[in-house]
Amino acid sequence: MAVATATLSPPLLTPTTYHRIVSDTLTIPSDPLKPIPVGLLACQRDPLLRELATTVVSCRVSQSPSVPSNGREGKKKKAAPAPSSPLLEVIVHDTIIFPEGGGQPSDVGLLTSSDGELWDVVEAKRHGGHAIHYVRLKPEQTVDDALRFFSPGARVGISLGEQGYKRRLDHMCMHTSQHLLSAVLETRLNVDTLAWSLTAHPAPCYVELARGLSAEEIGYIQEEASRLVFEGRSVHVEVEELDPATKVMSGPSVGIPSDYTGGVKRTVVIDGVDRNPCCGTHLPSIHNLQLFLLPQTETLARASTSSARLYFLSGPRLIDHLTSSHALLTSTAGIMSCGAPQVPERVQQVVDERKKATKRVEDLEAELAASIAGEIAATTPREGGGIVLHRHRTDDSPNALGFLSAISTAFASKIADSEKGAATPYLLVLSSSPTAQTASSTSVVLVLGSDDKTVKEVGDELRAKLNVKGGGRGPRWSGKWSGVWVNTRESAVVANIVTALKY
Repeated sequence: MAVATATLSPPLLTPTTYHRIVSDTLTIPSDPLKPIPVGLLACQRDPLLRELATTVVSCRVSQSPSVPSNGREGKKKKAAPAPSSPLLEVIVHDTIIFPEGGGQPSDVGLLTSSDGELWDVVEAKRHGGHAIHYVRLKPEQTVDDALRFFSPGARVGISLGEQGYKRRLDHMCMHTSQHLLSAVLETRLNVDTLAWSLTAHPAPCYVELARGLSAEEIGYIQEEASRLVFEGRSVHVEVEELDPATKVMSGPSVGIPSDYTGGVKRTVVIDGVDRNPCCGTHLPSIHNLQLFLLPQTETLARASTSSARLYFLSGPRLIDHLTSSHALLTSTAGIMSCGAPQVPERVQQVVDERKKATKRVEDLEAELAASIAGEIAATTPREGGGIVLHRHRTDDSPNALGFLSAISTAFASKIADSEKGAATPYLLVLSSSPTAQTASSTSVVLVLGSDDKTVKEVGDELRAKLNVKGGGRGPRWSGKWSGVWVNTRESAVVANIVTALKY
């Protein structure tokens, strides 16, 4: 069943007092063939603007098939496969598509050429002081047409589109919430924000703090932030010329990058709450943020310091989180045949019962392993006095190799306790396959022997003749085999290997 959701929408228009140029000599460039620098872009002057007519300054085919990295993704992130369609780099006079910065990801949107065709802007990045729009061509679009439509001086439309605006609204809600949260933490608890992350939707974002917070402190910060939200404090941006001597700034924002050449300093102001340098897009008011703090912190331990993450949600992301959480809770309550308030108790009951059942299965498997080991130990030795055999099982145990190990351990113990004891040589090959087998099924093989050299020889034979993937050391060798294990085929191969042994 679909779940209806609602959220407080931002005002339709950005107040005229939102963007304030506080330097007498700073003006917005009016030459349509020169790009407005990042810091004075339309998306930063009017964050609620959805579309704009502007002029192309330049366009070229990108030298890279994918959007260049800004170097902040980290080593763990795997590079996506390069798309086959061409990528263009377009600079326009003004734009409502925000290029990533200040911890805020890039917007996505659309360019409309003079013939009415739509071109996908998959990302925007800042290079120096300019915003570069990366346009991914569709299969039916050609590079020649693109270069013609986006020649310098050409008029184009630029818009966020429905999905682009939803993405922008989500980013604005989370970014403005971070400014509010960091300010309240600093002024109320004297806890600095070391860093923050605007994660991909719908995951909660987080601020990284110098220390963890107690449940009482988190509750207090939640109340204080909610009070300011209910008061509807306004937000505006003050813009001034950048003094190169004060380019690097401290605080939770990443500061002004060293390669920034736009010459503009932006300060985001939450009325009576916070002033913080930032290039991102922000809501003109905090009255609809619906900021919610997850009531716990995650401690991070590093070599020389420790910190903690406090997760938070806001705006559409909060609504999505509540909707999905309610759906999960309702579904779980239905499975457990109880009301939502009883779910934790019923889940704990199921977990406890599962632990008991698992323990019972382990005990029974231990008894069964000992019984099987006893049967094997009672096998009539060969003429040379040794026990050499292969035993295959069909078993759906979640840990088939562990069960075979239990048999081998019990077998070795029984041999050691027998009358002849260590004087009895032996070589035991155990294998196990699931009941229902397919070409991708996995069977396990375990070799146990009294002579290390013989165990290794058998393992090498299994690897060579059956392509069993494995290895071992000393008296044990184990491996895995993929496919359908057939007694008249695979078991016969193992039997031939064992029969050829001289004991």
